[in-house]
Amino acid sequence: MDIEHARFNMIEQQIRPWGVLDSGILSVLQSVGRETFVPPDYRHLAFADIEIPIGHGQTMLEPKLEARLLQALAPQPDDNILEIGTGSGYMTALLSRTGARVTTVEIYPDLLASAADALAAAGISNVSLEQGDASAGWAPGAVWDAVLLTASVPELPAAFTNGLAVNGRLVAVVGSDPAMEALRVRRGSGAALSSTSLFDTCLAPLVNAHNSRVFQL
Repeated sequence: MDIEHARFNMIEQQIRPWGVLDSGILSVLQSVGRETFVPPDYRHLAFADIEIPIGHGQTMLEPKLEARLLQALAPQPDDNILEIGTGSGYMTALLSRTGARVTTVEIYPDLLASAADALAAAGISNVSLEQGDASAGWAPGAVWDAVLLTASVPELPAAFTNGLAVNGRLVAVVGSDPAMEALRVRRGSGAALSSTSLFDTCLAPLVNAHNSRVFQL
């Protein structure tokens, strides 16, 4: 397989047509070797428009969805970024190339270890890898410029929005199958939050994500 030709086709045939046109995001997608983060048995599918299994029932997202979530987050070079769900480490790598510091949290220790190896192989060092259950939030009291959830939640835990800095952004897929939508939440001055619906999609749920709503007939 011609890796660079396959990467070019991924960007031009999958990602651009899905509305990802930010030149900075496209440049990062070009520069980060997605194939480095794909399990060896699936490396021939590294640039295919499919989810790729990585273990524990988890997957790498389709490239176009990864790209669109990244564009929606709009990470900046001086951002302190929180990622929930390290997975393969590929999105972590993309975030690290666009922001100053990335803290990424993964519930499965072996996935975190594999991601650490791949990130090291890619020469990425501005990442803090942490293992644990972040379904209800992470690092209480910490302040983040950008927060990305790489799995869906039935409702957005307040702990994540509470941790947003002024002008901070959070991107997550919220809802239950088959009715989910990607949302961007932004904190303005003070405590003001605004939410924007971006697009409809379906995404596997975050492990241990809890819906606190109680429905009664």
